[in-house]
Amino acid sequence: MSTGIIIGDDNLARPAWAAADPMMRTYYDTEWGMPVRDEHGVFERLSLEAFQSGLSWATILRKRENFRAAFAAFDPEVIEGFDEAKVEELLGNAGIIRNRAKILATIKNAKATIALREDGGLAELVWSFQPDSTPMPSAIEEVPTTSPESLALSKALRRRGFAFVGPTTMFALMEALGIVDTHLLGSHRRGTSGVWPA
Repeated sequence: MSTGIIIGDDNLARPAWAAADPMMRTYYDTEWGMPVRDEHGVFERLSLEAFQSGLSWATILRKRENFRAAFAAFDPEVIEGFDEAKVEELLGNAGIIRNRAKILATIKNAKATIALREDGGLAELVWSFQPDSTPMPSAIEEVPTTSPESLALSKALRRRGFAFVGPTTMFALMEALGIVDTHLLGSHRRGTSGVWPA
């Protein structure tokens, strides 16, 4: 069975999804799985994971700067004021994913993020679902797509008024934020987050 690990021209081991495309490789090497514990950082990634639903992460990453421009650098206080005219403008923006439900969810989630400030905040809530242990996959097929914690986080966020926060999307968010470490055991990034040992 293939482990899905590829040794790059720099002699570093990465999963296949992060080995070929230079943009994905940079994202994998410098950002994915590193701890993000501030509201802005968590809200941006929550928003992008929602837009990614049903699409490839590479598609989202290529459009990330366009998303930042279109969504006021993911400032919840600006986004919560987006009206129908702004939604129509966004639906005409070819630089982002033009999906009305996802755009409306981002506005809804901005409002929910602001409301959460009275109760510890978005980052604190999301990180409160960190599990006691993290997966130890040696092959890409062993990486889970959900967990009991991602299901619980999904339910907690829905109760707080968030949308597009299903268990699979929330597991991807937990991976991106470093809440779980799903780097393959042979990867040069395994254990580099400081959250989990290698």
